[in-house]
Amino acid sequence: MTWLSVIVAGILTYITRMTMITLVDRRVLGAKLRQVLGYVPSAVFPAIIFPAIFFNDYGNLIELTDPKIYGALFAIVVGYLSRNIIATIFSGLISYWLIIFLI
Repeated sequence: MTWLSVIVAGILTYITRMTMITLVDRRVLGAKLRQVLGYVPSAVFPAIIFPAIFFNDYGNLIELTDPKIYGALFAIVVGYLSRNIIATIFSGLISYWLIIFLI
């Protein structure tokens, strides 16, 4: 039953995303709307990442001395300087792992 739920959720997600890609003509969308939609990945990414940084496994706020905070700060600096999402993710993860394993 669990696998059926996963498969159905995957199919529904695929259908909703493919309809937007295949059925909407980019020329129909105005320049302003295309500009606004360009910010969607930037808005969704922090909504996914921030809870993982600031909350522990029990849903409580972490302390400011937690290594995740330092890894996130380093990733923010790298992201600001590089403007590259992959470099930002990897630098944050590597700095977090280094802090954990070296300290």
